[in-house]
Amino acid sequence: MNCKATCLIICSLLFIRPVYALEICGELKQGELVLLKDINSKTLTLFSGVGMDKLSDGNYKHKNTKDYKFTSDGVALVAFHRDAPAIVTLGSYPLTDAGTFYELQIEPTKWDIQRIEGVAQSKVTPDKSHDAEILREQKDVGRSLTHFANNNYWQKGFILPVEGRLSGSFGNQRIFNGIPKSPHTGADIAAPEGTPVKASGDGEVILSGKDYFYTGNMVIIDHGQGLQTIYAHLKESKVKEGDIVKQGDIIGLVGKTGRATGPHLHWGASLNNVRFRPQSLLDINSKRCQQIDGKYMGE
Repeated sequence: MNCKATCLIICSLLFIRPVYALEICGELKQGELVLLKDINSKTLTLFSGVGMDKLSDGNYKHKNTKDYKFTSDGVALVAFHRDAPAIVTLGSYPLTDAGTFYELQIEPTKWDIQRIEGVAQSKVTPDKSHDAEILREQKDVGRSLTHFANNNYWQKGFILPVEGRLSGSFGNQRIFNGIPKSPHTGADIAAPEGTPVKASGDGEVILSGKDYFYTGNMVIIDHGQGLQTIYAHLKESKVKEGDIVKQGDIIGLVGKTGRATGPHLHWGASLNNVRFRPQSLLDINSKRCQQIDGKYMGE
């Protein structure tokens, strides 16, 4: 090979843009949790909206963004909410503003929509006399589901908190007397009153609240990286805020407190204040993985 040909090959190699790949473990589907693996990245932004919002400091930010952090070994958790759009974009960043962008196609989920007529209006729209207790519940839950602790309890995995019949699924929605109610934010598991409820995974109890209007007695456990699990309608809680629990520890008893028609456990999950299907936690360490290529936006 002559010198000219060798130089051409070397020069062409120098100007080839590198291909960046992100490993994604889990289903790209509405209501699911996925793991993203990229040892070179520190932070991640999910863009699921079009357009820009103006911030108080005069700068602009893309609509409907969520920021996530990678662990020291390069793993980030991301949840797709119930109504995630068909296409979302991920920006994966090292310690600079230059990042690699990935376009993901999100599979839609067919949610069960039930239309129910003839329900007493007092059961559809709460009386104003309950406003104060509803506000207390909203504040406590909001504080808990925006909590972030830089630990990795979640890496041990998760189990079902109680055995029983699935009586309500995440994402389903009821329309009472023509009024759409909020979609269901967890899984309802029917079990006899007093059945022990187990911690689904290792973590710290960040809420042990009583007598909430909707959820009754409720426990929320933080598992690190912005991930929490929720246990509602308990007959009673067996833990207090600040307790460190292990997977399988008894944290309460099945009840029917709050707005419940019978004994069951409402089991929910939230990541970065995005509710998702809690059963998606059960295979967190065994999800099928795939690699996708991205576009580097640096120099």
